[in-house]
Amino acid sequence: MSNTVKRNFPVVGMGCAACVARVEGTLKSQDGVKACSVSLAANSAQVEYDPSIIKASGLKKAVQDAGYDLMVQEGDDDDEEDHPDEDHLEEEAEELRRKEYRKLRRDMVLAIILAVAIFIVQMGFKPFKGKGIILLAATAVSVFWCGRRFHKAALAQVRHFRSNMDTLVSLSTLISFLFSCFNLIFPRVMGSADSPATLYFDSAAMITAFILIGRVLEEKAKYGTTASIRKLMGLRPRKVKAAPGDVIRIKPGQNIPVDGTVTQGASFVDESLLTGEPVPAEKFPGSKVYTGTVNQKGTLQVMVEKTGSDTLLSGIISMVRNAQGSKARIQQTVDKVAAVFVPVILLIAIATFIYWCFIAKEGGGFGNALLYMVSVLVIACPCSLGLATPTAIVAGIGKGADEGILIKDADALQTARKIKTLVLDKTGTITAGKPEVIKSKWFDESTKGILLSMEQASEHPLAPAVISSLGTDVSAAEISGFEAIPGKGIEAASGDVLYFAGNSAPVDCQIGNDWITEGYTVTYFCRGEEVLAVFAISDPLKDSAVEAVMQLHGMGITVCMLTGDNEDSARLTASQAGIDETKANVLPDGKAEYIRSLQGDKTVVAMAGDGINDSAALATADVSIAMGHGSDIAIDTSMVTIVSSDLTKIPRLIDLSKRTSRIIAENLFWAFIYNVIAIPLAAGAFHMQLNPMIAAACMALSSVCVVSNSLRLRK
Repeated sequence: MSNTVKRNFPVVGMGCAACVARVEGTLKSQDGVKACSVSLAANSAQVEYDPSIIKASGLKKAVQDAGYDLMVQEGDDDDEEDHPDEDHLEEEAEELRRKEYRKLRRDMVLAIILAVAIFIVQMGFKPFKGKGIILLAATAVSVFWCGRRFHKAALAQVRHFRSNMDTLVSLSTLISFLFSCFNLIFPRVMGSADSPATLYFDSAAMITAFILIGRVLEEKAKYGTTASIRKLMGLRPRKVKAAPGDVIRIKPGQNIPVDGTVTQGASFVDESLLTGEPVPAEKFPGSKVYTGTVNQKGTLQVMVEKTGSDTLLSGIISMVRNAQGSKARIQQTVDKVAAVFVPVILLIAIATFIYWCFIAKEGGGFGNALLYMVSVLVIACPCSLGLATPTAIVAGIGKGADEGILIKDADALQTARKIKTLVLDKTGTITAGKPEVIKSKWFDESTKGILLSMEQASEHPLAPAVISSLGTDVSAAEISGFEAIPGKGIEAASGDVLYFAGNSAPVDCQIGNDWITEGYTVTYFCRGEEVLAVFAISDPLKDSAVEAVMQLHGMGITVCMLTGDNEDSARLTASQAGIDETKANVLPDGKAEYIRSLQGDKTVVAMAGDGINDSAALATADVSIAMGHGSDIAIDTSMVTIVSSDLTKIPRLIDLSKRTSRIIAENLFWAFIYNVIAIPLAAGAFHMQLNPMIAAACMALSSVCVVSNSLRLRK
């Protein structure tokens, strides 16, 4: 399957882990689908498929045939290769969820009123003429109107010979209601003339009310776990009448609608929702600005570079959306359990009825057997199993996004807690990435224009420092055959002569050696065997470097530094930052080899870098972290991106990973232990008869506890 696309589609109609397993299994079975991940917390399906084999409409039909719905854009099949904008579709899904939530809340309120009234009339009033009819009518409204969504979903599953959580709820309320109707019409069959058969209308009404209360609380809590993605989407401007190359004016207080470069003016811009940094960033000519940030004081003239789906904000939204739809490895085991959970519960419920109706010597009988069976159906909670992992993942990744830590998938979030060794690149990662030429020595100033052209073509972080040192009166010369040599430097030709600029000289250069000894990074400009100029460059530590290393040491993590720089400069930087180990003069493939050597004893190694020359090491590390101000290749290669390039975000990432993993473990423990204890209890294993109303309340509370526990990650 070549030319596959990865898309996120909102899914409608899922209510529990069994639904997730059904939708995911249906999509995976379609020809052309390479991979699929369905999230109950995000109500979405992330599908990688080949549009030449199956279209979005085909995926939608398959999901509809399974009893659910997949939302796709009208005419989606025509432009799938171009990755159509998913925001409009997400907005439609969001509006649909809000409408459904409002309906759910109205039904809950009515169900509570009816349940309370039915309970009072049935338990608090002596028998009077028409009492049974009143109870029947009120319960019918509760069961068939307020609880209609359960019966509708259960019927859709029955048509496909399947079952889910709605099947259990529908069966339990219908059994209670129909059995009560039978006892009302034929009071002496299960009773006598002096003692008519018991009515269970209050149980049916209370079950409906409690389940609806649980659903409302669950949906509200789930909505909270996805707050980050909605907040980011809210930053995106609706319409931008600008194209790359245009210059637009941004007044104080305005949201910046494009990615671009300031050409005129100075101001402070609030970038907190992108970077997680509370302090506004100062902007002046040459500074980058991004969509969704807020200009505060001065007026800015901005040259437009990116708009719409090409902006940094759009990339962040896409990354967070994909990450929140990904699954942790343990979820695969949970999904397998959830897939058979409901059928097993149905078998247990039937076995419970048979035992208490035909086998039990004490406390049995048809009426009690039905109560036991209904309690089993109601108390079982596959929802808590299905929500245990994804709600924590969604909340954790969302919390990271709030703080400017972009995590690409669930595995990256879980693996970060295991980091034992962190390897840091030097320039742009530990240092500020704004080097300056402190000293320079020219031996042939006539070649300044050639060096200017070479450095202007370079993407190396030291290039701006050299360009700045040349002054504004130097004109660029014509060059050809420009080539960047990773880990060494750059070369180009002027006429027939080859020039080189980099970290080594073809001959011994005493002034360069002296500056290296002083701890400077030295760049040589050469023509053949002749040194034309030498530059001593210093790049100060980031303000966050020392604090970050201290925090990492406090976590028991060894911090190493890799650099292509010279040994003296590397040692000076490492000592200033408090770094444990350093390795200098390392080429890109040497960085990757060093990472592999650390992994030899099964130590989980993380690598943080920002340059093209770090991409091989990032790809080799167990956890790869890119600085947001670095190259696109480094960001694409990494599992995590620190938007602000603040090193203290790395210990924050590790802490978030530990908290998320702990929350997942707590959720799964609660979900499993709840069902292990609750189901036998409801079945009468301890010779206690659990009222179905209490069972319904327990089930509702179970799901709400799991989602609420996940929401603790957002604090």
